[in-house]
Amino acid sequence: MAGILFTLNTWLYIMRLRMLAAYNKNARLSLRGKEKILAEIKKIFKKNQSLIIWMHCESIGEYEQGLPLLQLLKKQFPLYKIIVTFFSAEGYEAKKNDNAADYIFYLPFNYKKNAQEFINVINPKIVLWIKHKHSFFYVEELKKRNISSLLIAEVFNSSQSYFKWYGNLQRLMLKNYTHFFVQDENSKTLLSTINIIQNVIVSGDTRFDRVIEIANQFTPILLIEEFCGINNPVIVAGSTWEEDEEEMDHYANTHPEIKFIIAPHNLDEEHLQNIKKLFKNSIYFSELTEAILNIEFQISNNAAHVLIIDNIGMLSQLYKYATITYVGGGFVDDGVHNVLEAAVYGKPVVFGPVIDDYIEAIELVDCGGGIVVDNALEMEKTFNRLLINAHEYIACCEAAKNYVYSKKGAAEIIINHIQEKRLLTN
Repeated sequence: MAGILFTLNTWLYIMRLRMLAAYNKNARLSLRGKEKILAEIKKIFKKNQSLIIWMHCESIGEYEQGLPLLQLLKKQFPLYKIIVTFFSAEGYEAKKNDNAADYIFYLPFNYKKNAQEFINVINPKIVLWIKHKHSFFYVEELKKRNISSLLIAEVFNSSQSYFKWYGNLQRLMLKNYTHFFVQDENSKTLLSTINIIQNVIVSGDTRFDRVIEIANQFTPILLIEEFCGINNPVIVAGSTWEEDEEEMDHYANTHPEIKFIIAPHNLDEEHLQNIKKLFKNSIYFSELTEAILNIEFQISNNAAHVLIIDNIGMLSQLYKYATITYVGGGFVDDGVHNVLEAAVYGKPVVFGPVIDDYIEAIELVDCGGGIVVDNALEMEKTFNRLLINAHEYIACCEAAKNYVYSKKGAAEIIINHIQEKRLLTN
């Protein structure tokens, strides 16, 4: 019965992709990539004799979350090859050429036959599943073959279906994992209520390790430094949605003395154009290189005080330049994005109210490093207060940085467990 329902769910997902593919680039890429990837993998691993570690991620955020683990595993188990799979087109397209892994693929569609063939071909010794997007047939097949499967950096809450009377199928899927590394004690307690007790460890969140690593490897971006200038207050707004931008545009348009850097979550051309209409005196990052070479262009755009980032990959570095950071997503149903990327630099982190499923955002508010705003007026008051009140500003900066550094070490806890249980040496 479970197999039939999960097969139907996959079929419905593919049908939805097919409908979206006509006008959505990511849906089109995902459909094409997942349809052909298994055949490609079979060719690559036709005579596979390698020792394999497999890590699966939903998208970019989960990949960054798992990266500290991959780096430690590479150092300590150099004989192993590392395979990374992605569920989303965004994740795969952004990281397909990353050298942290030996191979990077889409995960074939969640059908029983695909799972059997994929695992037959790569034959992993251990699997790291980074949060969310559980694929029933894959984790079921791993359990049947006694392959260690580790659920990494998961956080549970009582509202999830696993802990409801109707969550039998979800519980069945969850119990296929052999090891659980959760972010907090509450998650461990909730797992015990559904009789998952063995091999549950509170390790914390590996994202703390990752953002600290990124901050320590910071490389200046000269064009950003030129845009920010000297002694100008700078507000960096990252991973923004339309709702975030509409809350912020009035403040930006009426404060030309403040430099704004906006890195939107969605880089579709239509969305970028809408942002440019919202924010007066704005310029795309891609245009800054023209400003260096083209004097006329430079003169006509020297009044720009809003910079729109129209590429992927810069955001974690941009927060370094902020006086105040704003993290988007808190005004949409999915919730706030990664607040840690901003907090690690010791800057106040402001975001919208949808944070209930994000423990790090809640804890950041509790410690004084984060501030929730419910609307544009509150946002404007918060920005003004932080720019004027030096005492509050400094306290907020220190609280944000201290919070991140107090949580480091999750990756080492997981690696130590892998070594102690000899999961890669048996």
